[in-house]
Amino acid sequence: MAAAPVWSVDPRTGKQREQVAVEATAEEVDAAVRAAHAARGSLADRAVRSAFLRSAADGLEAAGDELIEVADAETALGRVRLTGELARTAYQLRAFAGIVDEGAFLDVIINHPDDTATPPVPDLRRYKVPLGVVAVYSASNFPFAFSVAGGDTASALAAGCPVVVKAHPDHPALSELVAGVLRRAAAGHGIPEGVVGLVHGFTAGVELIKHPLVAAAGFTGSVRGGRALFDAAAARPVPIPFHGELGSLNPVVVTEAAAAERAEAIGSGLAGSMTLGTGQFCVKPGLVLVPSGAAGDGLVKALAAAVGDTGAGVLLDHRMRDNFVAGVAERAELDGVEAPVTPGAGAEHTVSAGFLTVPAARLAEEGAYDLLLEECFGPVTVVARYADDGEASAVLSRLPGNLTATVHLSAEEAAGEGRGAQILAELTPLAGRVLVNGWPTGVAVAPAQHHGGPYPATTSTSTSVGGTAIERWLRPVTYQNAPEALLPPELRDGNPLGLPRRFDGVLER
Repeated sequence: MAAAPVWSVDPRTGKQREQVAVEATAEEVDAAVRAAHAARGSLADRAVRSAFLRSAADGLEAAGDELIEVADAETALGRVRLTGELARTAYQLRAFAGIVDEGAFLDVIINHPDDTATPPVPDLRRYKVPLGVVAVYSASNFPFAFSVAGGDTASALAAGCPVVVKAHPDHPALSELVAGVLRRAAAGHGIPEGVVGLVHGFTAGVELIKHPLVAAAGFTGSVRGGRALFDAAAARPVPIPFHGELGSLNPVVVTEAAAAERAEAIGSGLAGSMTLGTGQFCVKPGLVLVPSGAAGDGLVKALAAAVGDTGAGVLLDHRMRDNFVAGVAERAELDGVEAPVTPGAGAEHTVSAGFLTVPAARLAEEGAYDLLLEECFGPVTVVARYADDGEASAVLSRLPGNLTATVHLSAEEAAGEGRGAQILAELTPLAGRVLVNGWPTGVAVAPAQHHGGPYPATTSTSTSVGGTAIERWLRPVTYQNAPEALLPPELRDGNPLGLPRRFDGVLER
């Protein structure tokens, strides 16, 4: 049977633009993985791979006009958004190049023998080595930053791991172009082009996670798809780490004092955050706890005004549009749920932003209202009106893991008065990033960033954004009583590579 064609589709019209490729067969997936596996040695030299990452960033920028044009045609995200995302992607590649040059990620620790210790300590030397080929599953909503050249790929290559990327069907033409940029950058440094593989198709994604030479996987997408791959990774004869980002409600708590102090600012800020990118951000605030009473009423009024002024937008594909329209309709039908601004279908290919309100008491117990505690991808949020602090806490206690959790406090509460500290303590177990008086949309690429959270936000405790994302693709190895001449240079006493390390208990920089 002939392989199915892969088409580039315009989400603004739903029409096919061009055939980009064909879905990969099991044999083609095998070939891509084996080519990546064979390229491992070419990444062994840190100087070579950091130069490769910088060349990749340069190549993306040089091809920027063409890449952005194709990305916009396939995603309808707009040139302004995509220009910023491409810049972020190039910055991320260069940031990982700097991390490779510094070498601290190798976590070198050397202990010389100590016969006086109980028990005696032999000669021990520890550092981290790359896992091997990493399978990367591209996200729909970030065609640059979480796709072929995104954070999973950049951090894996920085760790010394080749990658095979499963392209997202929403931007196949862009995926091919970006993979070409990365391969040309690799070739410029004597690295085989197979160091970055690319496959298309649902079946190819399944074959990829099962391949015995794949050593780890990174995924950004839905709970359903991510969980299926997670289970497949665990069910292999040799299970592998699966770092998946699956879904997040990103709760927000607005205290009564904060609502009284700045209802309009919080309402308009919430509108901007929940409709940013047509609500297609993984950190979109999907549940907002707002007090009952006049202060909360003012916030809801400001939110309604701002969301009502938001124009209709295009989602990434028609399947997402259909799911959004059906999802908000099902939620709006629940007894006691109101829609001050009705979300749903716009024109034939667009959706309209809106929000729902519900008494928080309805969410405090299991039942039909659990649907409101599930992520709905698109420009909608649920405002739960709570009567007292206990009711808000009861809702928080029922939430699953999230990428983010936010609290809006008054000036006095932020200064330590009231229950600000208590709310932070309630939110901390729920999320990997806790925000105060801000909005979760926008994930800075920085060393201290953490983009992850308790399940189902992610399937591991790691981050997919920031310098420590490299740790996902490494494992520690300790050599005991190995002769100096046989040790890798990273572990020799003389430190020929000039690495930061802990040497007999002393941190050397």
